[in-house]
Amino acid sequence: MTDTQIMTMTDKAEAQLRNLLSKNNEDVLGLRIGITNTGCNGLSYTMDFARESKVDDAIISNGDIKLLIDNDAIQYVNGTEMDWQDEGLESRFTFENPNEKGRCGCGSSFHV
Repeated sequence: MTDTQIMTMTDKAEAQLRNLLSKNNEDVLGLRIGITNTGCNGLSYTMDFARESKVDDAIISNGDIKLLIDNDAIQYVNGTEMDWQDEGLESRFTFENPNEKGRCGCGSSFHV
C-alpha cells in the first residue's frame, strides 16, 4: 500500500535519512517505522533499516527515500510529521503526532 498521507517528512528529516541510507549497503530499502508497547505512557516509536517490504506495509516514497510503516502502527501514526532536530549535543528524529493524547516528561513514550 502506498499512501503519502500516513506520515510526512520535513526537508531536514529527508536530508538526514538520505544521508543515513547512503552510508549503508545497497540492500537497504528504506526506514521501517513501528510502534512498541513500552515506557511510562504506553507506546514508543521504533525505527530500523528495512531490507524488505511486507505485504501489508504502508510505503511512503519520496524519490529515493522510503518509509515503510508497519501495518500495526498505521492507526497510531496516521497524520504524523517526522522531523530531524539538531540541538547542541543532541540530534534525533522527532514525531509531531496529532493522535497523541499525552507524552511522558522525557518525551520517549506517548499514548493515544
